[in-house]
This record gives sequence, C-alpha cells and structure tokens, in this order.
Amino acid sequence: MSASTKVSRRQFIEIAAGGIVVLVGSRALDAVAAQRRFSYPTDPNSYLLIGDDGRVTVLTGKIEMGQGVMTSLAQMAAEELGVELTAIDMVMGDTARCPWDMGTFGSLTTRMFGPALRAAAAEARAILMSLAAARLKVSKRRLAVRSGTVSVIGEPSRSVTYAELARGRRLRKVVGARAVLRSAAQFHIMGRSTQRLDGREKVTGEARYAADIRLPGMLYARILRPPAHGAKLLHLDTSAAEAMPGVIVIHKDGLVAALHEDERAADLARGKIRAEWSSVPAQPDTESIFEHLVNATKTLREVAVRGTPSSGRRRAARIFEAEYRKGYVAHAPIEPHAAIAQVTSAGATVWASTQTPFPTRDRVAQTLGLEPRHVRVITPFLGGGFGGKSADRQALEAARLAASCGRPVQVAWDRSEEFFYDRFDPAAVVKLVSGLDADGRIVLWDYSVYGAGERGAIHLYHVPNLLIRAGVAPVYGDAAQSPRLHPFEVGPWRAPGANMNVFAVESQMDLMAAAVGVDPVTFRLRHLKDARMRQVLQQAVASFGWRPAAAPSGRGLGIACSTDAGSYVASVGQVAVEPASGRVSVSRVVCAEDLGLVVNPDGARMQIEGATTMGIGYTLTEEVRFRGGEILDRSFASYQIPTFSAAPKVEAVLVPHQDLPAQGGGEPPITTVGAMVANAVFDSTGARLSQLPMTPERIAAALAKAAAPERRAG
Repeated sequence: MSASTKVSRRQFIEIAAGGIVVLVGSRALDAVAAQRRFSYPTDPNSYLLIGDDGRVTVLTGKIEMGQGVMTSLAQMAAEELGVELTAIDMVMGDTARCPWDMGTFGSLTTRMFGPALRAAAAEARAILMSLAAARLKVSKRRLAVRSGTVSVIGEPSRSVTYAELARGRRLRKVVGARAVLRSAAQFHIMGRSTQRLDGREKVTGEARYAADIRLPGMLYARILRPPAHGAKLLHLDTSAAEAMPGVIVIHKDGLVAALHEDERAADLARGKIRAEWSSVPAQPDTESIFEHLVNATKTLREVAVRGTPSSGRRRAARIFEAEYRKGYVAHAPIEPHAAIAQVTSAGATVWASTQTPFPTRDRVAQTLGLEPRHVRVITPFLGGGFGGKSADRQALEAARLAASCGRPVQVAWDRSEEFFYDRFDPAAVVKLVSGLDADGRIVLWDYSVYGAGERGAIHLYHVPNLLIRAGVAPVYGDAAQSPRLHPFEVGPWRAPGANMNVFAVESQMDLMAAAVGVDPVTFRLRHLKDARMRQVLQQAVASFGWRPAAAPSGRGLGIACSTDAGSYVASVGQVAVEPASGRVSVSRVVCAEDLGLVVNPDGARMQIEGATTMGIGYTLTEEVRFRGGEILDRSFASYQIPTFSAAPKVEAVLVPHQDLPAQGGGEPPITTVGAMVANAVFDSTGARLSQLPMTPERIAAALAKAAAPERRAG
C-alpha cells in the first residue's frame, strides 16, 4: 500500500480476502462507555479479522510504548478465540485500519479496551463453532476448540480448523453487549506469563520508531525555536541559510524552518538563521512558583466531604499542620518526539510517535484544511510516552512543512526541543490540617491541593470529619486560564496529580503515627476498613519482613499505600542516607499490587519495576528549573533521571483477584514512591522532608533542622 492510499475501515472489510470479520457494535461499546465514562462513535468498528490461512489480525487504536499491551491484548484475543498466541498479528495505531480510539493513557487499555476486544473474540468463536457444527453435523454442545482447531468431544479425528471454516467466507457479525467470555478457571493463555511479542525486535534493534522512517525525496527539517515561552519574533534574516546549496527555508504563519535532504546540512542552515526575540518577564521562577500557585488559585472545589472540620477540631487532642510541595517534572522519554509527513492531492499520511493517533489525525486534518478521512496517521513503536506524547506538536509541524514544500518532511526534535516543548507534570502545593483524638484516632482531615488536580487526594482511611478540596485541574493549553496558573503548558505525567497527592497523604499519616509513637503499619491498619487495601498492605509488609517499630527507628524503612486506576498498591522500601552530603540511595523496594485479573504476570511485574524506578526520579532528582518562560534544564547533563546505579532491587508481589475485572497496572505503582522514600528518610534520620524532589541540599537542610536543640526539645 502506498503512503498516499487511503482505505476506510468499511473499505478494508470489503476488500479483505476470504475470512471472518467481527464488528463491535454500538451496544457493546455503549456498555463499556457507560462503565468507563467515555463516549464512543455509534458506527460499528472492526476489531478482528480471521483470515483464510487461520491467522488472526487484531486491529486496535491503542499503541505500544513499552508498557506491553501488544502482548496482553493479543493474549486476550487468543484466549477468547481458542487459538495460540503465535497465531495473532497485531495492527496498532493505524487510523486507516483500526477502530477509533481516544488514545493510550490513564492505564485504560486493559481495563477499558480489553473487555470490548474479548467480546469481539468471544463472538468470533461462537460464529466459528456454529460453522463447525454445521460442517461436522453435530450439536455445538459436542464441540471443543483448542489451538484453532474445532473437534468433536471424544472423537478427535472429527475436526476442522478455523482456516478451513474461514476460507472463502465473508461473514459480518455485530457483537452484542452480552458475549459469553471464558472464566478464569478456563484460561489457557490469559493469566500466564509469556514472552513479549515486541521483545525480539527491540532487543535486536530491528524495531522501527518514527524517526527511523525514510521516504523517497524526504527532507529533514530544523525549526527555529524561541529562547523562552512567550517570546515574540521581532526580526528575521534567512538570507545566509537560503544561500546554502539545496536548502529550502520556509517562513509561514510563525513557523520558520530550514529543510535539506541531508540532516547535517539542515542543522547548519538553521544555525545561519538570524533572529531577534522580545524579552519575557522572569516571574514566577523555580522558587516562587509555589506562592504563585496558591495566590493564583481563586477558588477551591469540594471533592469529598464528611462531617465538618470544625467538629473535628473540637474533638482533636492534637493538631498537625503541614504544607507539601513538588516542582515541575519532565517526561524525558528516551525517544524524543518525531514525525514524518507526506501530503499529496489525495490527502496526508503521517508517521508519528504519538499516544493519540486519532486525535492527532483530527488535528492534522484541521491544520491542513482536510477532512479527517483524508488523513492517515500510522504509529510505529514509541520509545516511552508517560503521557507526554499526546499533544503531537511535531506531527503538526511536519504536516505543515510537507504541505508547503510538496515533499515528505521529517521533524525529529533534539533533546533541547524535547525539554522546551514538554508539557510538564505541574508543580503543586498541598495544605493539610489533620487531628488525632486522645486515643490516637484521626478525627480531622482538612486537605487543599493547588495546581495538581484531585487524583490521589481521596484516600481509604476512615476519618469522621473530612474535607478535600482542589483547585482547577491543569489542562492542555493552560495559557487560556486567567490568571495563568502555570508559566508554560502542562499535561499528564504518569498518574497525573496522584504522585503529589499520595506524597502528601502518606507523609501526613506517617507524621501522625510517629507523633503518637505507633508503628506506621499498625497506625494505617487501625484506620483502614477496606478489605482489599488491608490485604495488599499486609502482603507487602509480610513479603518485606517488616518488624513493627515506631519511627524514627534508625532502620531507614518507609511505607506508603494508594489506590489508583482501579488498583490497590502498597510499597515498602529501605534507604540509606549520607549525612555529610545529604544523598539518599534506595536499596530495596517491595511493591504489592492488586490489579484484579492479571493477563500477563510478567508484564505486570515489569510495570511495577519500571514505575518504581521511574518514581525514584521524581522523588530524588527530577525538577525542571525555570525563570518565567525560560526553561533552564535542556539536557540530561542537568536534568537527572534514574540510572542503573540508582535503581533499587524491586520485588513485585501480585495479589491475585482473577475473578475481578482487570484494572490499571502501569501507573499505580509510581504513586507511592515519593512518600515511601520520604518516610524512610525520616525513619533513618528523624528529618521530615515536605518537598519533592528530595535533593541532597534539601535533605542536608532538613537534617540540620532536625538536629537543632530546640527541635529536639520540642
């Protein structure tokens, strides 16, 4: 298929070779939508194609960015169809072939898309069993299927394969809302670990990412960037760049770029462009942002209410007031944003590193003045996304440039551009007042979060007087807010908002436990009624070998719990603190998680390991420094993500609940890391850290404060 060919899903069904196409109709989608609070188109969407060779093509708008859903979705389809995993071919994130999808984020793929895919596969199995019953002249009740072969129970020689049944047929069947799914007791493929389908390609280097795509006549683009967000172009001189052989300079509607068939030549040409920019205000900055967030938030919305704070204050024997802070955090994926666009009279095709192929298609169409059906977005593998590859500025830039010059254009950001245009995890402030009665029970919880939204703010601890409030949640295009809350655009970052809120909640729980001399695990269990959370916490501490002791015990142990994306998580960790330098090393983490049905146990463990290691970054080192719209960290030389030497030993404990629906696995384990490490630092040193990241300088200051005589006396 040429790059300019456009094939609708309906056309794809019509021209497909003999086989069985299964459609997921609006009833099934509406059932999932109602459960997950998302809306879907009412037109049927093709999810499965069973070819006349017996192979199964799974079509999904979800994408693979390292989280392993290419494998787990294939397991779901294979299980319900009754075929081996090796018979599955995955087509992901191609808007011309796959059903519409809102994007891959929020740990929603398995828990939201999975049920629809399983329903389609189960219906396909039912169709094939009916065909087999007619072919073999027996009742469907006498048939069994295994590895794509349907046989008569007790008479294995009487059989027919899916390939034989599908050959020469073009059947369409719309899946109803009540497809019969296999139970966990019947699973042959789901619930078992298997090698990742993308593993060999990625280990050998064969995997292709957006920046690896090459098209005949393609030009490399290097775009002129401002020195700071908000800077305006005052003067431009492109004459030196235009004088270079083979260079094309495009200046249109604020987009200035040098293009060439050779990457290095495009780099040199951009360097010859002379530009003068307006200056921008330098406030707020890295240090003043927290006061700004509080002052700029004019109203707080009530998220959860129980009893009244005034009643809690009257009952409290001890009051604890604290303020928690977290700076901006970059996504910093190993693969920077990239896109290749080709625009012809027939439409546009864009290969993009994107988490949102269909929204990107629509944005490209709007930018070029085309109908969405004339734009195709193809998503290769992504080298990490974490929520940061949803806006797709690079795809729009590539499309605009390709339309202007009439040739395919690649836009691949360098690391400086990646940091500059990243939509950071927002800085945030939490103000928290809690209270204990004379028996050490929590009777007051007055919680306000500024800048990060409410995710993770609601906890499971029993408190009779509770008030949780949140400011306006950060959104794309934050500049539209008045007054502007953030000095640049922010966006979702793995479990957006929850990392900050769980840090505040679980730090406060530890603070109160230490104040009354109670073991932090015992204190939490005393206030937990939720059976699943209690079980996960108890599994975590049992696997760790926790021995009860009030903090600070000098052992350097910390714990934190949370619920996120439908999953329950408890993490226990051990740290070592160097008093002279303030450096912290995390040596061991046990993370227990109940995520309902586990499709691929090894995949779930990988998610726990990756999320925990990534969490070490926002906890100890990752913070974007800035002055107004000027981003000061533009490379890994100053912005430090965890390296192999910083990675702790991570022990993943899966708390089985195979009878429950599958829940999110990629985000929940990261939410507990900040509080776990902060609580472990307190247990080791007696110093309480209330700001993330806990840099050596901040830890050293906290150690000095904890050692002051007046603090010891207090």
